[in-house]
Amino acid sequence: MTTVDVIVVGAGPAGAATAILLAERGWSVTLLDKAAFPRPKICGEYLSPEAARILDRLGVLKAVDQAGAQPLRGMKIVAPDGTVLEGSYPTTGRWRGYRDHALAFPREALDRILVDRARGLPIDVRERHRATGLVRSASAVTGVQAQNEDGEPCEMAGRLVVGADGRHSVVASALGLLRPHRLRRMALIQHVSGLEDIVDRGEIYLDPPDYAILNPVAPGLVNLGLVVPMHHARAFAHRLGAFFNARLRQLRHLAPRLSAMKAEGRLMAMGPLAYRVAEPQADGVMLVGDAAGFYDPFTGEGVFTALRSAELLTETAHAALTEGDLSRDRLAAYAVARCHEFASKSRVTNALQLLIARRRLANVVAHMLSRRPSLLDAVLGVFGDFVPPAELLSPALLRRV
Repeated sequence: MTTVDVIVVGAGPAGAATAILLAERGWSVTLLDKAAFPRPKICGEYLSPEAARILDRLGVLKAVDQAGAQPLRGMKIVAPDGTVLEGSYPTTGRWRGYRDHALAFPREALDRILVDRARGLPIDVRERHRATGLVRSASAVTGVQAQNEDGEPCEMAGRLVVGADGRHSVVASALGLLRPHRLRRMALIQHVSGLEDIVDRGEIYLDPPDYAILNPVAPGLVNLGLVVPMHHARAFAHRLGAFFNARLRQLRHLAPRLSAMKAEGRLMAMGPLAYRVAEPQADGVMLVGDAAGFYDPFTGEGVFTALRSAELLTETAHAALTEGDLSRDRLAAYAVARCHEFASKSRVTNALQLLIARRRLANVVAHMLSRRPSLLDAVLGVFGDFVPPAELLSPALLRRV
């Protein structure tokens, strides 16, 4: 059995990006996924302005543009009392995104483009290969157990195994790393048509304890996502369509827009959204993307986080492979880098949970932001992943507001 340098389990954005970046560094890579691409995937289908930088680095941004990605110049946020905020991504000043706009783009198309890019490199791409476990040697992970496209068991040996297999990660589960989270929410997502005047802005409707997000992923087609407490949906487990439509009608500032709505494709559901994943305590293994944990989709940073995590992982993995040291202590530099990169954004997301859950507080904050457009745009820049969260408390900004 041939031993490759890296086995990446999962060919979504995090896994495909990791495989591409490591292959470009000269390492031999096997990329496997249980699915055949293209395949549907539940997602808010939002790419922040800074995600474009990484897509460009991966060599796929032009293909994403040509496939019809929809530019988003900002976000419209509607508070529980109907206060409307229309913010734009900052295009002047100290902080600028790689582009001046975000993108809305079907996840199925994005994943296909990334996998096609991987196929164009010396990467062994294996679709319809389901990882079933890990190969262990003492305290090290040395490979992956899998089933091939015919359902036959097989083993693959690798110096480094990267788990990029999402929220139900086989890699994280095999290592006993999955942890529950106290935040118990569920997302229901469907493509719909018949919604007018959604062109170059996403829309968020807050109506605690729920919120809805709309992204125009193609002309006339909108990704409509609804996030609700898990226990509210439990009794409707076999009637989620009826629950979805009834709950949307209860969002009083969104409901009038949905009178001509028509479902396009099937309703997809996922929950609980939030979960934690501990850091690996074995040699020769790393986690990236949703396999490393997930919190809440309100700020829409999921794809950017996956892509940026792949960049950070590549830096550590490349150095460790070069040095021949794949111990957990050497690979721990990645966890440190990831914490440094995302800790501030995580604090912003935690603060947003207070607004999502508390109607009166959400209204108070909306009224404040409506009087301070520069602060609102800065918040959009944080959502867009190019304005550091600490900038929201900078003396210069506070003087302006």
